[in-house]
Amino acid sequence: ALSAQERSLAREKLLYEGILDALLPVVPTLQTIARAVAQLDLLAGFAESALKRNWCKPEFAEETQLTVEGGRHPVVENELAQSAETFIANDCRLADERRLLLITGPNMGGKSTYMRQVALIALLAHIGSFVPADRCVLGPLDRIFTRIGASDDLASGRSTFMVEMTEAAAILHHATHQSLVLMDEIGRGTSTFDGMALAFAILRHLIDKNRSLTLFATHYFELTRLSHEYSELANVHLGAVEHNDRIVFMHAVEEGPANQSYGIQVAALAGIPSAVVRAARKQLREFEQRAAIDPLQPDLFAQAAPEPEPLETAAHPVIERLATIDPDSLTPREALDALYALKGLLH
Repeated sequence: ALSAQERSLAREKLLYEGILDALLPVVPTLQTIARAVAQLDLLAGFAESALKRNWCKPEFAEETQLTVEGGRHPVVENELAQSAETFIANDCRLADERRLLLITGPNMGGKSTYMRQVALIALLAHIGSFVPADRCVLGPLDRIFTRIGASDDLASGRSTFMVEMTEAAAILHHATHQSLVLMDEIGRGTSTFDGMALAFAILRHLIDKNRSLTLFATHYFELTRLSHEYSELANVHLGAVEHNDRIVFMHAVEEGPANQSYGIQVAALAGIPSAVVRAARKQLREFEQRAAIDPLQPDLFAQAAPEPEPLETAAHPVIERLATIDPDSLTPREALDALYALKGLLH
């Protein structure tokens, strides 16, 4: 005999199967309603965000460009609003004649936030949403590529630098003239010279070959000189003000390159012991004094001295004779005669 629990489960299964049988004829209709409700929920979310956060309607153009006026990062802006702080809005202008922005500035200055907000604005515009900006005009974009952040892949045995190079390789192979590319401090995971050389080569490839709209953040200030070589490259920086060994970040994007990274000041803000900070300042002064006499970093952009051409020397008779011999066609006797003849040429 069935127990009460078993009879209950059997009854529950019977009722459940009855519901499924009743719903089966109208499943396509229910799926259509579900998709419509999901789309309505999405559009309502877009509308609520646009009204609540004062977003603007993006404009689309046929020519290559990405123009943002008063752009903001939606997540960071929301976090600051909760603590009664104001997000500093910034402009971004990329066009056919201004394809790459080389971004310099201090650590914690807002370079990565600026790059991410431009990508988010482009993405939001292409999925049908209003965008966090005062004005936004977008040309055709086929993809958004990013190389931001530092993380290793221990499971696959890949170091941070290997992950960085793998992602950079994917960008260089697949980005087109209609792609938006974000490169954040490429080359920082290896030695100074190797990293700077890689950053230099990758930047030139993006301008010469890919022709993508690119935001390229770096601490290698030597790269800023490339603006003299490429008219499509524009230097911008995020400013900071130093006062009494303290640093205040302005978070405002300005034209032109930065002049220093304020790394030691940021380290002090992070809580590095004052004795270590003082030692770092002393070491920095030593490096700067030594660099003034014998620069630690060679100029990667200076013309390399031409290598002397090798002097032409007359070929030795033995070499000339060897060049005419086909060892596969010689008999043992002929090979021995050739060997004696070569020996005779040496004397």
